[in-house]
Amino acid sequence: EAAEAAVASTQAEIDRLTLTAPFEGLLESDTAELGSLLQTGSLCAQVIQLDPIKLVGFVPETEVDRVSLGAQAQARLAAGDREIAGTVTFISRASDPTTRTFQVEIEVPNPDLSIRDGQTAEIAIASAGVEAHLLPQSALTLNDDGTLGVRLIDAANTVSFAAVTLVRDTPEGIWVTGLPEQADVIVLGQEYVTAGVTVTPTFRNEAPE
Repeated sequence: EAAEAAVASTQAEIDRLTLTAPFEGLLESDTAELGSLLQTGSLCAQVIQLDPIKLVGFVPETEVDRVSLGAQAQARLAAGDREIAGTVTFISRASDPTTRTFQVEIEVPNPDLSIRDGQTAEIAIASAGVEAHLLPQSALTLNDDGTLGVRLIDAANTVSFAAVTLVRDTPEGIWVTGLPEQADVIVLGQEYVTAGVTVTPTFRNEAPE
């Protein structure tokens, strides 16, 4: 019986010569060389799983309440301007003590393994929709108090100033909130007029032909 126990113990040690990973993935690096002696707990290889891949970003405390688990997200990879889509799977409950931002993780399918570990991306997470206006960035101006906004004209062609909040910057223009549902915004010459003066506006159609 002692001999059988010794054989079983030896067989268990032999079985440990075959190393297996706890998940499927790609062998990124092979630290161990053939014939080298490995100590318990020492690194022998690095295996990475790229499908699905996890995108990690940080949301400021002023915006974290607008992010929810399961929300749809889009990301634009810095390399090649490729756009990908995924789902929010984790929102940190504790902020980073240095930046006061909250970690957010997005899971993205990557069946062809084309997205690499460590790539940078610009992430946009969907939240509850708000009414906004798309304006050219040049339409923005500052009032005497340094408040960011735009200059409007009313039905009597009188100029007024309206403060706005930037929602998103896009190649087509900037999305802003804070304006009435319909507004006549001065997009050219707004720096040459002040609130209260009457102007003779010229309208132009920005709709695509």
